Amino acid sequence: MNVVAIVTVAHHASDGESALTPVHGDALLTHTVRGLLDVPEIDLVLVAAPQRCASSFSEAVRGLACRVVPGSLRQAFAAVEPELAPGSVVLLHDALRAFTPAQTVRDVISAVRDGASVVVPALPMADTVKVTDAASLIIGTQDRTRLRTVQTPVGYAFTAFRPDLVPAGAATVPGHPDAMRVTSEFELSLAEAIAAAPKNEETL
Repeated sequence: MNVVAIVTVAHHASDGESALTPVHGDALLTHTVRGLLDVPEIDLVLVAAPQRCASSFSEAVRGLACRVVPGSLRQAFAAVEPELAPGSVVLLHDALRAFTPAQTVRDVISAVRDGASVVVPALPMADTVKVTDAASLIIGTQDRTRLRTVQTPVGYAFTAFRPDLVPAGAATVPGHPDAMRVTSEFELSLAEAIAAAPKNEETL
């Protein structure tokens, strides 16, 4: 096995339930797994399901060619680690980033295969960033030239894999607006539009 993608909801306690939010008739998790399965370079999609959501997660991906491992991200990785070759690529993907384009995923895989230990999709920060003091008064403007917002999947060389860790020195590839984390009502409305759009149509 050369490329495994692990889908996780490890960021916040409520993410397990959020991953089951319906978008265009299916759970976010269903869209996430389908998107990864559409990337031919990926040999296995593994879903790390919180124990309280294991049954619901299994139902959400029923009929899809993936595995569900109840438990933590570390337990999911341990379940697949013996099957990985030394040169394998491990992708760690947020279940709430359900519409990350396949090309972004391929770019991450390619960058790891080209020698990077850790790779993350990133976008330049568009908003103006202000600095405030203890009284919440604006005292300056942060130079955003080198600031980036990061997305997933995070790609790791097998020997560099560390759950929940994006260390300093990670390489970057271009991210994509569609790879947003779907958590708010506004983001859900965007997700509905993305899910309804023809697959060959740019959405954002």
